[in-house]
Order: sequence, then structure tokens, then C-alpha cells
Amino acid sequence: MLDNLESLSHPPSKREFAATFLLVSRISFWVQLALGAISVIALSLAWFSRSSLTAKTNSAGIGFGIFLAIVGVILLSFRIYWALHYRRMAKLLQTPNSSSIQPKKEDVIKALRIGLIVSTIGLLIGFIASEQTVAVILGKALAQPQSLAVYQPENVIRPLDVFVMLANVNLIGVHLFGGVTSLGLLYWVED
Repeated sequence: MLDNLESLSHPPSKREFAATFLLVSRISFWVQLALGAISVIALSLAWFSRSSLTAKTNSAGIGFGIFLAIVGVILLSFRIYWALHYRRMAKLLQTPNSSSIQPKKEDVIKALRIGLIVSTIGLLIGFIASEQTVAVILGKALAQPQSLAVYQPENVIRPLDVFVMLANVNLIGVHLFGGVTSLGLLYWVED
């Protein structure tokens, strides 16, 4: 086991890094795509249920949560594209001795840093959106006992609220996963 840890502590060869980079980029792409799809579906359900509600029961707080979730999905779309970019770079690194085509170490580090920055911004937006959505849901729950909620529909916790929360929590997870993969590869290649 110590041999495995020691092998990770030394700078990787180009071949080792390219193989790991390709594997991690594939896993990252599919995980981000799956969690992103769940977020988009939950956000779509929230959007459609919001548009079918009357103005009396709409909550401005949930609207802001939906807006932040849309921004998070846009950032996620870039991260998914960037995972494909990682795959292309990894495949170029695996080409035999065509140094003019292969990306330089600095280019790989720059790409990993861009992915890490986008994931960090996505994490921040997802965290703010989740906190804000939880505050709205908590405010509704504490506004009055559930038996009286029938008389004040704006205080009822609706599926819309839960869908927005689900979308935002998934966005936090997907941006965290993307950030961790970029950070791990960046740490490994910079040694």
C-alpha cells in the first residue's frame, strides 16, 4: 500500500498522466452529465409548476433560487464541455512522438485551472442558491402551523420549493465533483 502512495507522490510520466487524465475526464464527463440532467429535470419541473401557479402563491425568494440554479446549469454546461476538452487533450498526449501536436504541460495546467475556477464559482452559486431556498422553505414552515396553511396558500411548502432545492443541491455536488477532479489532476501534474 505504501508503494501505491509513493507512486502518486512522484511526478507522473507523460504516459501515466495521459492514461489517468483520459480515465478521469471520462468519469468526470459522465458523472457531471448525469447529475446535471437531474438538476435540469428538477429545475424544469420547478419552472413549469411555478408558471402554473397563481400570482398570489408565487414567492420572490424561490424565483431568485431558480435564477441562481439556471446560472449554475450554465456553468455546468461549460464544465461538461470542458470535460470533453480534457478528453481531447488526454488523447493528444497519448499520440506517439508528435510533439508539435501534443499540448504542453503549461497548457494542461492552464486547462485544469480554468476547470477548477469554473467549478469553484459554480459551488459558490449553488451554495448561495441552496441557502436562500432553504431559508424560504424554513420561513414557510415556521410561518404558521400546517393546519392553518389552507387559509394562507403562500405559506404552503409546494413541490416547486423542493424541486428548486433538489436542483441546487445537485449542482453543488456536480461542481464539487468537477472541482475535485481538476484539483487532483492539477496537484499531480504540478509536482
